[in-house]
Amino acid sequence: MTKSIDLTGKVGIVTGGASGLGAYAALALAECGADVVIGDIDRAEGEKTVAAIEAMGRRGVFVEMNALHTDQIEAFVARARQEFGRIDFLINNAGGLSRRNFMDTVEKSWRKHIDINLVSMLAATYAVVKVMRETKTGGVIINVSSVEGLRGAPGCSVYAACKAGMISFTRSMAAELADDRIRTFALAPDIVETPGMVKFGAMGLEHHAARERYIPLRRMGNADEYGSLVAFLCSDMAAYLTGIDIRVDGGALAATGFQRSAKTGEWELLHP
Repeated sequence: MTKSIDLTGKVGIVTGGASGLGAYAALALAECGADVVIGDIDRAEGEKTVAAIEAMGRRGVFVEMNALHTDQIEAFVARARQEFGRIDFLINNAGGLSRRNFMDTVEKSWRKHIDINLVSMLAATYAVVKVMRETKTGGVIINVSSVEGLRGAPGCSVYAACKAGMISFTRSMAAELADDRIRTFALAPDIVETPGMVKFGAMGLEHHAARERYIPLRRMGNADEYGSLVAFLCSDMAAYLTGIDIRVDGGALAATGFQRSAKTGEWELLHP
């Protein structure tokens, strides 16, 4: 039986949804018929994304929110409930990192990483699940983790620990929330082409070629691919899926330890 993704009448909320992966998720939900509420610290970019949502004929709302503060997350969720009366999808996308070896960091840095990546997810989930239980509509929660949560990540140790925690939390919630008809997922992207990736492109052709050598599909992911996955997981087409983490990395993690030879193009084991 062929089905299509139809999210008409549903409401999604996205933390950190003004730009990048969060905006891709928000736009994909809207394209499939959902209304979307975006919470982000960047008002200018957030309003641009809302304008794009409304251009599709859907309702979009921007709420200025700093994900480092749980009270602002709670107010964001309350605003979404006030505007639409329900919340069907939560995309926990807020996050960030500052790359530095662990022994060169201080406690303030650890706590900031934990608050923005892990605590923000806990606070949003707690607030949204209360709404979903009250409305008895079920729903979907997607936690945007990272491949760094599935491998060692020198220079990003606290960030990687948070992302691994997100994946573990996703699995636990799949069991705890199943009777509420709430499904949970963790996405583990590696390199998806966003405006924020421009700085990497500035490294030139040599860096681009290196990416092609270690990603089996030979390229970065793109907005449509990422957004389509979010929409699919939120749809009835994924109704029997929950508690899983999905690598959005073009096969990079599967090929860990190998890359294509710059000379022959054949796969070779990395060695000193």
